[in-house]
Amino acid sequence: MKNVKEITVEVKGKDWESAIDKAFNKKKKDIKIDGFRKGSVTKEIFIKKVGIESLFMDAADIVIDAEYQKVIKDEKMEIVCEPNVSIEKIDKDGITIKFTLIGRPDVKLGKYKKLGVKKDKIEVKPEEIEHEIHHIMEHMAEIVVKEDGKVENGNTAVIDFEGVVDGKKLDGGTGANYPLEIGSKTFIPGFEEGVIGMKVGEKKVLKLKFPEDYTPELKGKDVEFTVTVREIKERVEPEMDKDFFEDLGIEGVDSKEKLETHVKHEIEHQKEHQVEDKYIDELLRKATDNMEVDINNEIIESEIDRMARQFEQELKMQGASLEQYLALVGTKMEDFRTTLKPQAIARLKTRYLLEEIIKVEKITSTKDEIKAKIKEESEHYGMSEEEFVNAIGGEEMIKYDVEMNKAIDILKEN
Repeated sequence: MKNVKEITVEVKGKDWESAIDKAFNKKKKDIKIDGFRKGSVTKEIFIKKVGIESLFMDAADIVIDAEYQKVIKDEKMEIVCEPNVSIEKIDKDGITIKFTLIGRPDVKLGKYKKLGVKKDKIEVKPEEIEHEIHHIMEHMAEIVVKEDGKVENGNTAVIDFEGVVDGKKLDGGTGANYPLEIGSKTFIPGFEEGVIGMKVGEKKVLKLKFPEDYTPELKGKDVEFTVTVREIKERVEPEMDKDFFEDLGIEGVDSKEKLETHVKHEIEHQKEHQVEDKYIDELLRKATDNMEVDINNEIIESEIDRMARQFEQELKMQGASLEQYLALVGTKMEDFRTTLKPQAIARLKTRYLLEEIIKVEKITSTKDEIKAKIKEESEHYGMSEEEFVNAIGGEEMIKYDVEMNKAIDILKEN
């Protein structure tokens, strides 16, 4: 491929001797040889006792790092992922290293303007407004004791229960004063349905069967649960009165009509973002389909690495690990990486498309535009401008983002 370049470097003589010395000095403090205190053996004695070959790989690491820095300084290509490094030859006289460098692939733009993509119209239906208001009412509802009546769907039944399988008490299948929300599907199929219609103080035996996808020792087995209802609670939605609107705390909303107007505007705002995202996605899909780019597998794997690290960081913020996630979904790391591949390719194509448009259209950004973007984003994330710039990786990243958005604006030209 045109964006792949192989460079062979030889290091010998004094430079290789210097690397051997550095490798020895690095290992020296941990070396223990009979007759010498730990860390006091000379290089000559060490080589005689252990062999110079034991220093080769540490010396190679020192040389590879230094030579790679020289290579990327001398080469004019834009290196986009870690190079492949192979040691062609290594002995007491020197080392021969081959660097395989991968640069940005060539991009041939196809049609990227007047793509014929239409933005969806935004419509908010009355039932959507009602649905959202119902959610608000549910959120503000009080849970109160149901003085009489029976357990209904949506109620919380406070129950005692005991499970029996094969005539024996079910391990972990006993509870007292357990608050079971009917409809939550917390228990096995048939349990919550069996509690519906029970009254406070009533006892009932539920004859059920564990589902086939349950634990191996219980799947498909018959089970009897003895259930006693201790208390029934229900959600009572508030009246739309003065107190309700005060508790709601939305400025200027003090009536049902104003709440409906507010909710409509909120839904419209949300849909505007969804419609815009869909519109841009479709533009990018069409433009990337029209372009030609041959992406090296190494670049794809590097992008998958980046995505996996990002996902791992998100899990850590939620108090979980990638290993726990893989165990939970029942997959291996290799299979997880395979699922990321299509998205990684799409992201790379989008990146190369927009970067090429920036180049072809000679897109630039001004200091004022960068400052305005920093101000907008720092306010959005509730950070100081300095904190945001440091978090994002410097002003150069803001510049890049501004110019990428300008490239997207060009895609919108119809």
